[in-house]
Amino acid sequence: MRSFLSIADISYKVRCHIVHLSASKALPMIRGAQIRGVPLSVETCHHYLTLNSSEIPDRATQYKCCPPIREETNQELLWNAVQDGTIQQVVSDHSPCTPDLKLPGKMDFMEAWGGIASVQFGLSLFWTAASKRGFTLQDVVKLLCVGPASQASLQQSKAALDIGYDADFVIWDTEESFTVEESMIHHKNKVTPYIGKILTGKVHKTVLREKCVFDLLLIDLCIAGMEGILFDVMLSHMKQQ
Repeated sequence: MRSFLSIADISYKVRCHIVHLSASKALPMIRGAQIRGVPLSVETCHHYLTLNSSEIPDRATQYKCCPPIREETNQELLWNAVQDGTIQQVVSDHSPCTPDLKLPGKMDFMEAWGGIASVQFGLSLFWTAASKRGFTLQDVVKLLCVGPASQASLQQSKAALDIGYDADFVIWDTEESFTVEESMIHHKNKVTPYIGKILTGKVHKTVLREKCVFDLLLIDLCIAGMEGILFDVMLSHMKQQ
């Protein structure tokens, strides 16, 4: 980290981005570089802000990721860095794998795939902890939307509800809680450390470029086998279009 920051600071003054920050011991160096005006941005991930090493059972390889999940004191320092702006982005680092590459309870940590699947629950994961720490919805937009959009040079079309921007948004209940169950996971491979966790902030609809790409009600009706009601809902939606 020190060598990386020295090169960015002294030699080239190039824009640099630190991905997947998990170690709080790097924060003093990062803050020093930011104070000196180094063009530096930093991200951390949902699993580093949600999980800590003390809650990981033996051979619970669903928790394995790279860099690794660390202790609770480290997590608190990461939250402080998010709160004071040292870390400007919180991202998923969504890294699923087939079950045979993890085999929770059987495979050794050194053998298992290093990655956590979290993209579906990212908003709820962040809000569950952030809302208890005084973060606002504006903070959510800044950290989960504005920061990543700017990093990808998409700030002229993403992360704002305004004329000329893509109509990307979610309809969600910030107070509704739910328990993560394998049956509700929509990504192909279901191995994740979040099964059984109670989260706050439930997404009911996701709209991407004006198109509804996720509707919880329709999915629930399909699971319940209520095709007749589903047909009526879809017909009503088509008429509204």
